[in-house]
Amino acid sequence: MKLLPLLLTLLLPAAAQTPEVALSKRLKSDTALSTDPASPLWRGAPAVFSENNARGQQTPGHRSEFRSRWTKKYLYFLFICPYQELYLIANPVTAKETNKLWEHDAAEIFIGADFEKIWQYREYQVSPQGEWVDLDIDRKQPLPEGGWRWDSGFTVAARIDPAAKVWYGAMKIPIASITAKAVKPGFEFRVNYYRFQGPPPKRANIAWRPTGPTGNHHIPEAFGLLRLER
Repeated sequence: MKLLPLLLTLLLPAAAQTPEVALSKRLKSDTALSTDPASPLWRGAPAVFSENNARGQQTPGHRSEFRSRWTKKYLYFLFICPYQELYLIANPVTAKETNKLWEHDAAEIFIGADFEKIWQYREYQVSPQGEWVDLDIDRKQPLPEGGWRWDSGFTVAARIDPAAKVWYGAMKIPIASITAKAVKPGFEFRVNYYRFQGPPPKRANIAWRPTGPTGNHHIPEAFGLLRLER
């Protein structure tokens, strides 16, 4: 009989299942980004973890941590990313966005606040070298060039710790780039965290919430929730 709840869960479509919830802890005031997990910005910040890929399969050696803070104006995110081998762009450019950053090592967040039009959301990425790209995603009516020409005004920071084989990426995202609604404790976003890691042909991906057997990251029905707390 214990197998019945599990079987029912597997048979339910992703949209019908209860979504997982990540939390974001409020900051007293806005601040500069830090990639130090022990800094005041990130100390005590709620975290979620993943060691599986988008298909739900284990990705050994890449257990990733995702933390979040918030203010009325910004969402802050920290990605803690163990690696086995980095796959970096040879001549990184950080003064402007890098299209197709996801073809190399990157951490990313998909996030939206419209629960009726879940196919519309934003995508933000940072690399171990501090490269970045942001995209305006519409799964029903895609924008020209996939929406990467859109500019959110977000900022990033990154650093690599080669001795520990961990890289850290941080983001400061204007909430106005996601929604025009005012936020407060209890406000929820639809969200998923991802990573691309390592060179082909053994390229790994890590996802907080699995999106299904195809491994396609752009399955908004499978996203979890980010809930703002005091």
